[in-house]
Amino acid sequence: MMSKAAPWKKDRVSELAEILSGDGIVGIVDIGGVPANNMLDMRSSLREQMTMTMAKKTLIKLAWEQAGRSEEELEQLFEGAIQPCVVHSDSLNAFELFAELEKTRQGRAAKAGELAPIDIVVESGPTEFGPGPIVGEFNAVGIPAKIDRGKVAIQKTVTVVNEGEMITGDLGIMLSKLRITPIEIGLILTGAIEGGFLFPASSLRLDTDGFRNDVLTAASGAFNLACNARWFSTATTPTLLSKASSEAMAVAIEAGVVNDDTASIFIARANANAMAIAGQLDSSALDNADAAASDAADSDNGAEASAEKEEGEEIGRAHV
Repeated sequence: MMSKAAPWKKDRVSELAEILSGDGIVGIVDIGGVPANNMLDMRSSLREQMTMTMAKKTLIKLAWEQAGRSEEELEQLFEGAIQPCVVHSDSLNAFELFAELEKTRQGRAAKAGELAPIDIVVESGPTEFGPGPIVGEFNAVGIPAKIDRGKVAIQKTVTVVNEGEMITGDLGIMLSKLRITPIEIGLILTGAIEGGFLFPASSLRLDTDGFRNDVLTAASGAFNLACNARWFSTATTPTLLSKASSEAMAVAIEAGVVNDDTASIFIARANANAMAIAGQLDSSALDNADAAASDAADSDNGAEASAEKEEGEEIGRAHV
């Protein structure tokens, strides 16, 4: 079959077979509907991470067979691909490849005869257009417009085309003027094969924020479980030692054990209790307490003076 094929087709099949036989990840990308200029920009932005080789389905099938790959897998990858293209990467895994290709998605203006991928809604409000024939053009395609304060304004929010309905040429032009680009284009990965496993695109779409939160929640739960089970590791040891120290301090205080760590706590408690009792006494009680304290101090001073006098007399008699 290939003996009658054009030389460039043989070369393309050989090129693809070599790619498909090598290491790394391979997949099929649908490039249908992507304008040439957009395609060049997309490929340029991805060149350092992956290679993309365009070919017709028949040539891709021949190369796939030459590489000894499963025809059933290729048929799965072809599903939904209008214009398939082989993508290959040595540096990305399947999920990273999908994420990078998703970044190429963008909108473009609708063309006559295309089906609306979603309900196309035109919001009410002012536009940048001045008075002129454009008012009639908007109304002609079902977009209610009028002049308001010297500008064309959309009178009310309206759904001009429902999902799945055909877009007319005139409507597509007016939507483009409003910068509404309902047709999504991009390098759409249908699936990828990595390590002998086929990953359909549906399994590669990850909610990265949700996944990150799930991992953080799981890690926190595992840490709490390990601490409660007193499982010592590099992560839990500081927390367990701190907890043990706090519990030992609480036991020592409850048991009335006085040491360098607890003494300051007992003193603070005693001072707080004294202040609380003092706050409940009236002024006369406080005056009596002060007087008693003064008398006690005078008594102590007198006793000290008497003792000193007696000591001096004894010393004098000894010298005589």
